[in-house]
Amino acid sequence: MRVTWMGHGSYRVDTAGQVLLIDPWVDGNPSFPPERTEEAIAGATAILLTHGHFDHTKDSVDIAKRTGAPVYGMYELINVLAPEGSGVTGTGFNRGGTVMIGDVAVTLVAASHSSTIAGASGPVPTGQECGFMIAADGKTLYAMGDTDIMADWDWMGELHQPDCALVPIGGHFTMDGKRAAWGISKYLPSLSSVVPGHYKTFPLLAQDAEDLKAGLPGVSVHELDVMGAPAEV
Repeated sequence: MRVTWMGHGSYRVDTAGQVLLIDPWVDGNPSFPPERTEEAIAGATAILLTHGHFDHTKDSVDIAKRTGAPVYGMYELINVLAPEGSGVTGTGFNRGGTVMIGDVAVTLVAASHSSTIAGASGPVPTGQECGFMIAADGKTLYAMGDTDIMADWDWMGELHQPDCALVPIGGHFTMDGKRAAWGISKYLPSLSSVVPGHYKTFPLLAQDAEDLKAGLPGVSVHELDVMGAPAEV
C-alpha cells in the first residue's frame, strides 16, 4: 500500500490496482497546493468519507463527478451527498459492513467524534462518524477518521490486526499526539507504522508529531509532506 498525505485529514491510498481518496479536501484546504489537484485525484476509483464535517466532505461530490469515482460512507451521509438523480454513485453502509472495491475489502468501523453537514437552517445530522479497515495485498490499513481514544480499539485491533493507521493528532477537535500514542500502545499492538494527520492545518491544531513519536517507541511514524513522497506501508 502507498499512502500520500493530501494535507489535514485527507489521504490518497494506492493499493491492489485501486486509488482510494479518503476525505479529500482540496478547495480551501490551507495545507493543500491547489495547482496539484488533478495530480492528487488522478485515477481515483473510490472516495471514502468518515463523517459529514466540511473539512472531510466539502469537495467529495465535485471530485466524484470529475473522476467518476463512487462515494462510500455511512448510510445517512451518503443519502445526503449522493441522492438519486445527483449524478454521483453512492454506496451507504454501516458499522460492521464490508464493501469490496475491486480486490480491496473496506470495513466500516466506529469512531468517537460527531457528524453533521451544513444545511439551510443549520447543521444536518449525517449518521454516526466512522473509520475504515482497508485490507488488500496482505496488509490492513486503519483509517481512523476524526476520533478520540476508544476502548473499541481493543477488539478492533485483535480482529483486524491492522499494520498501519492514519491517525488524527491535532487536538481540540480530535485527540492529540500524546493521547493517540497512549491509546495505540494500549490497544493496537499490531501496528508497525502510523501516518499522522489532522494537524498543521490551522494555528489551533498541533504543528508537529513529536508527542506521537515520543509515545510510540518501536513504531515507525511517517511524517509526510503534503503531496510529497508517499509512505509504503
